[in-house]
Amino acid sequence: MNADTVATCRRRLPDDQVDLVVGVFRMLSDSTRVQILWALTGRELSVNDLAEHVGKPAPSVSQHLAKLRMSRLVRSRKEGTQVIYRLENEHVRQLVTDAVFNAEHAGPGIPGHHRTSEDLRSLHQGFDDPGFDDPGFDAAPKRGPENPA
Repeated sequence: MNADTVATCRRRLPDDQVDLVVGVFRMLSDSTRVQILWALTGRELSVNDLAEHVGKPAPSVSQHLAKLRMSRLVRSRKEGTQVIYRLENEHVRQLVTDAVFNAEHAGPGIPGHHRTSEDLRSLHQGFDDPGFDDPGFDAAPKRGPENPA
């Protein structure tokens, strides 16, 4: 690599930031956690709903959610006696969606997310949750497991 090439590279990341990124990817290295995160790209869900979705016992899902929460990938809120989970922010939603869509490219044929704009418009309907008032959370409609692209 010559000096001109090195000069045009993105800056080197600080080691502490790299450690945080590695931690995020570590959280994505478990299939149950990926299923949980993918489910949450579509809507908020309770522990029991997530357990049913991923086919695992609720205590096991709770342990995964605790790890995801400590890694700031999900957040929770109380609703009566239930704890409701959602993705921490739009960056997490994009990371999970991009990871899933990237994996689709490894399979045969045209990836499912390569659809017409009309297909995409129909996918974006119904994801808003007006019952959750949090100005720091972008509840814009997104693609998710219940409405795959």
